[in-house]
Amino acid sequence: MPRPQDFRINGLDELQPRRILCCQLRQIGDVLMLTPSLEMLRKRFPDAEIDVYTEQKCAPVLENNPDIHHIWALERGKSLLHDLRFYHQVGTGGGKRYDIVIDFQQLPRIRWALAFSDARVRFSYPPPWYNRPFYTHWAPVSGPYAAKSKAGILMNGFGMQWENLRPRLYLTAAEHEAARAELAAWGLKPSETLITVDPSHRRITRRWPAGHYGRLLALIAAQRANLRFLMLFGPGEEDLAAETRALAEAAGLPKGCIILPPRLTSLREMAAMQAEATLHLGNCSSPRHFAVAVGTPSFTVRGSTSTAWTYPGPGHEDMALGLPCQPCSENTCSLGIKCLHDLLPEAVLPRVLNLLDRALAGEFPRQE
Repeated sequence: MPRPQDFRINGLDELQPRRILCCQLRQIGDVLMLTPSLEMLRKRFPDAEIDVYTEQKCAPVLENNPDIHHIWALERGKSLLHDLRFYHQVGTGGGKRYDIVIDFQQLPRIRWALAFSDARVRFSYPPPWYNRPFYTHWAPVSGPYAAKSKAGILMNGFGMQWENLRPRLYLTAAEHEAARAELAAWGLKPSETLITVDPSHRRITRRWPAGHYGRLLALIAAQRANLRFLMLFGPGEEDLAAETRALAEAAGLPKGCIILPPRLTSLREMAAMQAEATLHLGNCSSPRHFAVAVGTPSFTVRGSTSTAWTYPGPGHEDMALGLPCQPCSENTCSLGIKCLHDLLPEAVLPRVLNLLDRALAGEFPRQE
């Protein structure tokens, strides 16, 4: 094992890896944050097959990614025997040995796969003492941006350079066409500007109040013409989406400006809708990362989270009230969540309008 100060993996040129496994089980946003690391690995080892081990619910965001050869999708809830067989398949590469296994998360279901692996290099960030037998090498992460932090172990261990790569989700032509057709069926006209809105979050310390979103949408529409807002929501969030629309209309937004669709059937369908939008507006949750991944400018209202989740590139901004306790990264608050409740729509409006105008002016060209 390497000494604590000796992070660089030696002998990579001689190793010439043919097969690499990257492990990131969850969550969806974190799996998207893995894609810059996959791109970096592809550039460093252009002839290697790169596989990814993740949970089944996260696998769709990796589909059609040209940097990935195979996705091992863990289906949870099966029998112990089923799981052990699956871990063996992953660890042994389906009978084709991995040369390098990179663990970006250090979860028990990853360590099970590592237990079956005889890869020469089993690599991660510095593990606690009880996990060290699973790894041959480790290196520190780098920050502050989450994707850069994740890629830090590649930078420190493999000598790679960070090029501010954005997360990527690769949609097919058919997915783009289906999204356009569905939006047209919901009444979106070619002359209208689409803004996707995500008012949801399962953590109350990260969820700007529905009334604030409603007021903001009314204010935006009063300042800019020909806007339509597509409300994004997942299972169990239907009532919040409907409440936000009702509050927006009560604040003066003309009826029909908000598209409240049937629940979107897949993550990729949502991403395809966002790819048709001029701007994404929402909380610090997965849709903001999807916007970055498909090249749509984004504006995020922050509560307890830090700026580490904001892509440090043009067209992606966030705003926080700036209380001394921010960011706390807590899921509960004894202070009445002032960081969100006291951040009023009137304060957010100028920033959103500025970003929207710049997007409409073509300042942020889409990068395929």
